[in-house]
Amino acid sequence: MRIRSMAAVLTGALTLSALLTPATHAAGYGDTTITDVVVDGGAELALGPTAPKTFKVSVTARDDSGIKEMKLRVTLSGYVYRSSDRGLTCTAKTATTSTCTGSWTVDTSNVSSNDAADDHWYVETNVTAKDGDWFDTDRAGTFTVRRLARLTADAGPEPVGRNASLTVTGRLSRADWATGTYAGYASQPVQLQFRRQGTSTYTTVKTVKTGSGGALRATTRAGADGSYRFVFAGTTTTGSATAPGDHVDVR
Repeated sequence: MRIRSMAAVLTGALTLSALLTPATHAAGYGDTTITDVVVDGGAELALGPTAPKTFKVSVTARDDSGIKEMKLRVTLSGYVYRSSDRGLTCTAKTATTSTCTGSWTVDTSNVSSNDAADDHWYVETNVTAKDGDWFDTDRAGTFTVRRLARLTADAGPEPVGRNASLTVTGRLSRADWATGTYAGYASQPVQLQFRRQGTSTYTTVKTVKTGSGGALRATTRAGADGSYRFVFAGTTTTGSATAPGDHVDVR
């Protein structure tokens, strides 16, 4: 994901120094700036209940003399401190701009509370230019690590008569980092989608809400052969999820 500073996304010609807020601790000398920060290649970052997750952070910095060295760290609410697992790979994009990328592995079996999904994670950066200029900040940007969600879908009866009632059931669950398991996620809107056989596009049929334990149940009319699935858009603390399509033969 492209991470956000306290005020805006760090992209293109925008420089971090123009985006800092009083909550950000930063200092520097000269014209060294950070121009871009990308977490996990721009993808959503969500962690399961136990399995370690490795993600990458890339920071791009600029100075008229070129970049000599960069250091990156990841922190969570000031009490989890991590350096790159495998060192940094730095590449000079131009004579003035370089990008450094590191990998971080987070093992949620060591996370005792789901509150970490409510907190901001931060990228700390120290940049040194070839002419001695420098820029340090503990808020190069912020990003969110969400709880991984899982979703299932089962359509029936199979086969089903044309225009007969069809029921799709399923369950939405999400990682519980405190217990190391998945738990049902109730009262969440989920889309029921259908893809006609021979096509590649799903369309939304209706939106339903999960019940107790994350249970899902939606009814519709079977008009043609095809696949049904549930899709969950995610929340501020929980990642998105899409159930595998379940094919239904209409006769």
